[in-house]
Amino acid sequence: MSDKIQQLQDKIAAAHLGGGEVRIEKQHQKGKLTARERIHFLMDEGSFEEIGILVTHRTTDFGMEKQIYYGDGVVTGYGMIDGRLVYVFAQDFTVFGGALSETHAEKICKIMDMAMKMGAPLIGLNDSGGARIQEGVRSLGGYADIFYRNVQASGVIPQISAIMGPCAGGAVYSPAMTDFTIMVENSSYMFVTGPNVVKTVTNEEVSSEELGGASAHSTKSGVTHLTAANDIVCIQKIKQLLSYMPQNCEEAPAKLPYSIDTEIRETLENIVPENANQPYDMREVIEGIADKDTFFEIHKDYAENIVVGFIRLAGRSIGVVANQPMSLAGCLDVESSKKAARFTRFCDCFNIPLLVLVDVPGFLPGTDQEWNGIITNGAKLLYALSEATVPRVTVITRKAYGGAYDVMNSKHIGADLNYAWPSAEIAVMGAKGASEIIFRKEIKAADDPAAKLAEKEAEYADKFANPYRAAQRGFIDEVILPKNTRRKLIKAFSMLENKAVQLPKKKHGNIPL
Repeated sequence: MSDKIQQLQDKIAAAHLGGGEVRIEKQHQKGKLTARERIHFLMDEGSFEEIGILVTHRTTDFGMEKQIYYGDGVVTGYGMIDGRLVYVFAQDFTVFGGALSETHAEKICKIMDMAMKMGAPLIGLNDSGGARIQEGVRSLGGYADIFYRNVQASGVIPQISAIMGPCAGGAVYSPAMTDFTIMVENSSYMFVTGPNVVKTVTNEEVSSEELGGASAHSTKSGVTHLTAANDIVCIQKIKQLLSYMPQNCEEAPAKLPYSIDTEIRETLENIVPENANQPYDMREVIEGIADKDTFFEIHKDYAENIVVGFIRLAGRSIGVVANQPMSLAGCLDVESSKKAARFTRFCDCFNIPLLVLVDVPGFLPGTDQEWNGIITNGAKLLYALSEATVPRVTVITRKAYGGAYDVMNSKHIGADLNYAWPSAEIAVMGAKGASEIIFRKEIKAADDPAAKLAEKEAEYADKFANPYRAAQRGFIDEVILPKNTRRKLIKAFSMLENKAVQLPKKKHGNIPL
């Protein structure tokens, strides 16, 4: 028996070495952790249970039968993060560059299936050179098996992807279909076709970092939701992100202990400037409403004219969608509409209530916007909010003009409670533009057209640039003092906790993709 025990121990020790000490050292020299080290820092101490440690590939072509590594380039299993069950896979770059084989894919699919059955989040730590070309179509089939499961799991369990090295070709589509993607700066990249192919086809000279690095995808494409300075920071962000989510679509996010106080926030009184055209940072409003140090922003550097992220409100996890006057005056455009729509749909999938903060002068005008589909892209946000059945509360801090008023969680598209600050302006358009249209003839005929325009602008503003007409119609439930906003929202979300909506029977809607 002792020989058999020794044999098992030797196999496990070999598996733990992955591609060997030399390759492990190379990984460390690049500033990267190994797959097992990443799992060690991610999971609660001693909680990780590995599945498939002795799996090996089945390929005999190209001399592959002489290159056998236990685990076949991916570590898979389950364990706890802050006491919650999660499933995880971590690709091992020290074994064939983390390349995906048939058996490598089977291991990932096995834990994806288990995560679905148990209703627990799935975390993928990606670090792979792509498909294992020695296996041909079998490796491609392995990718497709994973993609299919990503889709089946979507909206059922949270899926988080960390890109901690290369992720190229077909491999990029699995992270793209998960809920959140985090990239490590200067050591990870994602692209469908690499720099060499780009140069051959388009004659463009571009580096891997410029083409698909963390900076490019966090600012230009929006492919990644978060970036991290290194592997450890990436792992910390995964844990933080996970803390705002439930285990699955059947559960609500955990509510942290919280003792209700007066909840008056005087700082909210001084954020919106007297001058309606002067910008301010909507993040100050969010911080003024949220529990201290709980705002976790998503897509911070992409489509900066809208802010999305998670907060806690009296211990409750809440999703926030907010116009940002500091960028493009808070106008909605193609990218911000997509950003907010995706975040809204995630929150709705996983029973996370939504708070919408509004200061929007309208949709961004211009040929660039129209030719790039502001109509269908703006409709994505309208569709996402109209479809959402979670508790939805709106606070209009300043401007709510035109169609953008409707889109930003108005009463008319199913918002549960709509508040406005006294500084709110709810109208078809701004006073100046409206006056130029309505009083065009009077202004033109006046001895002093500029003075007449100013007079009519003031008249229009007095009548419409306020929240009271909307309140009279019941479109605004209450005009509130800014300092009372947090208290009102705590009560509102508590009241809405057991909201239930019966949707029309259908297979699914046809969101304007």
